[in-house]
Amino acid sequence: MNDIYGSLINGEWHDSGAQMPNINPSDTSDIIGHLASATPAMVSDAIAAARAAQPAWEGMKLEERKNRLHAIGQELIDRCDEIGEVLSREEGKPFAEGRGETFRAGEFFQYYAAECLRQIGESAASVRPGIHIDITREAVGVFGLITPWNFPTAIPAWKMGPALAYGNTVVLKPSEIVPASSHLMAEVINKHLPEGVFNMVQGGGEIGAALSSGKIDGVSFTGSVATGRKIAQAAVQNMARVQCEMGSKNPIVITEHADIDLAVAQSIVGAFGASGQKCTASSRLIVDAKVHDEFVEKLAKAAEAKKVGHALADGTELGPVVTEGQMDKILGYMKLAQDEGGDLVTGGERLDRDTEGYYLAPTVFAGTKNDMRVNREEVFGPMTCVIKVDGFDEGLATANDTEFGLSAAIITQNLKEAEHFKRGAKFGCTLVNLPTAGLDYHVPFGGRNASSYGPREQGEHAKDFYTIMKTSYTNPG
Repeated sequence: MNDIYGSLINGEWHDSGAQMPNINPSDTSDIIGHLASATPAMVSDAIAAARAAQPAWEGMKLEERKNRLHAIGQELIDRCDEIGEVLSREEGKPFAEGRGETFRAGEFFQYYAAECLRQIGESAASVRPGIHIDITREAVGVFGLITPWNFPTAIPAWKMGPALAYGNTVVLKPSEIVPASSHLMAEVINKHLPEGVFNMVQGGGEIGAALSSGKIDGVSFTGSVATGRKIAQAAVQNMARVQCEMGSKNPIVITEHADIDLAVAQSIVGAFGASGQKCTASSRLIVDAKVHDEFVEKLAKAAEAKKVGHALADGTELGPVVTEGQMDKILGYMKLAQDEGGDLVTGGERLDRDTEGYYLAPTVFAGTKNDMRVNREEVFGPMTCVIKVDGFDEGLATANDTEFGLSAAIITQNLKEAEHFKRGAKFGCTLVNLPTAGLDYHVPFGGRNASSYGPREQGEHAKDFYTIMKTSYTNPG
């Protein structure tokens, strides 16, 4: 594949504009294709197309809308090997993860296809005799969706699915780092929808800014806190709805009652899955002093056993990080951890492989404190820090001592500790004997504090963002 990845507006592709190479992070000599950036004027055209198409889409028979979304989901599932390979090639996650993500994206669409038929209202008795009250939900209008590079099919799917199911139209702005998988996904979606219902504008931050400040009715964003704040400020100028899912410093609390082998296994999955490049990564491991040394020793051995390699090579467990800039940022945090007094247990370096790529060793630091920058700021890479504590109460307090609040886990065989943790952890998602990553799509997802802003994503609760309630009163006469 060596193509031009452009924008889709009102059913037509546009591939003019400034071009950016799409570099394979597993092999930097491999140029997959080129992104053709949209312009702010094209963003306005995409919004206008979505606006024109929205009334007919909302008015479409529910079963037809359901069938169209289900067909999108089925094609993504059927083509998950093809699209997953492209995804892994341009983003760096192992093929099994790229394939699995694309399969899951199809499941998102099929879940929300069924939601088309579950739009059931309410009725209420009036305080006035003879008056009947209906409470219904309607589409909001046009949504701008701004999505990141780390899950280039799953995150757009879990935003588009409910937006479309509830009768809205969309303009998607995917990350400029993953244009090929975004292009393939857009081809699938466009095939099954009327012109203008789905639009996509490719490009960098200036295109996201044009979309969030455009004449839209809502914007859903996943990315960094700093960018989320800018998007929210821009959108509110037009009184648009805002939903932001942002960063975190997710903890796993490992108590003296933990199964240490289970704690190690779940920490490895949470810290190093997707090379740590996800907002749910387990980046703080808060360990009771009574089991600290045993845990760190076993964790180091497990990290060293992980196979780092080309995303499409057999047996690869960790692929490269996504770009050279991302690699340099992570290496900077690894140096910072040592400068702040952390003890490098394993990793901390760039790796050489058969192809030139952005490979980093799975990295563990011990002897860190919760007030260090590496435990306050999101690293977004294959690096995790161990914090030693004395007892459950200190462990919980340390977990909560963060500006974020997305996901938190505890490893324990003590039921009292587990229940106390679920109630006391100030996070949107809490898990027991599981990593902080790996969450189901049919239940609400989101965090607290700096991690999230606005209504929850996923499951039936997505309707709180993508619909607006109407209360109707009837006097039969």
